Amino acid sequence: MKTEDIFNRFWLPYSTQNPSAKRIYDLFTEEGEKVVHDHIALRTFNDPRINIDVVARIFTDNGYEAKGKYDFKAKKVFGRHFEHKTDPDAPKVFISELLLDQFSSNLQQVIREKLDSLPDETYQSPELVYSGSLWGKIPYKLYESLRQESEYAAWTLVYGYRANHFAIKVNELKNFESLQQINAFVKNHGYLMNNASGSEIYGAPDELLEQSSTKAEINPFEFSDGMYEIPACFYEFTLRYPDKDGKLYSGFKAANADKIFESTNFYRKQDTM
Repeated sequence: MKTEDIFNRFWLPYSTQNPSAKRIYDLFTEEGEKVVHDHIALRTFNDPRINIDVVARIFTDNGYEAKGKYDFKAKKVFGRHFEHKTDPDAPKVFISELLLDQFSSNLQQVIREKLDSLPDETYQSPELVYSGSLWGKIPYKLYESLRQESEYAAWTLVYGYRANHFAIKVNELKNFESLQQINAFVKNHGYLMNNASGSEIYGAPDELLEQSSTKAEINPFEFSDGMYEIPACFYEFTLRYPDKDGKLYSGFKAANADKIFESTNFYRKQDTM
């Protein structure tokens, strides 16, 4: 399968279901830019039926290999990133998994009951990674109780298998040289930036990587007991710097990614007005 076809299958629902991402993409193209994506990110649970290795299969079967490992101890999440073996311009893939055994028995029971509700063949399908939520609608109250313990768990159970975010490769833009310029441009068009740590930019040039992201778009979502507005997906901006050999850094920084995760944390529209 062509790499381009794989990423298009993620991009189409992501950009359709999160209109702000498509509008931001269009804003850059209207400035004469050709938008190139640095990476996409996917989320899952560390159950052997649907862990990182399972989700990564669509990529490792099509020219990708595992690279860095990342521990997010506070969020009880583990991550890996993948790069194409022969095409350095292909988008990278960041896949993370929730470490279920580090959570309360209640959260573990909820997630495992959902996983057990489907036959193993479901998790073996190559269509898994494009399937969204496999487990049906849940009550809003359950979503709320899960996110009190883990925003990641609540988001993943509700949205399932889809691109959590795409990231624009700022190095490929002609008219924007810094994340400060990017952030100002995005905010000037009415979009909110993630400032989880009091800053909109994570990382630094001497760390060879800087990242920023929008707050996830608030969308209506149908729960089993009605429609509620919750955070969906977001857009990221990645700026990479050359190492001492002049090669652009290709990995990720756990401290940066830890804050990027918080782009999907719950908030209400009126809280930002």
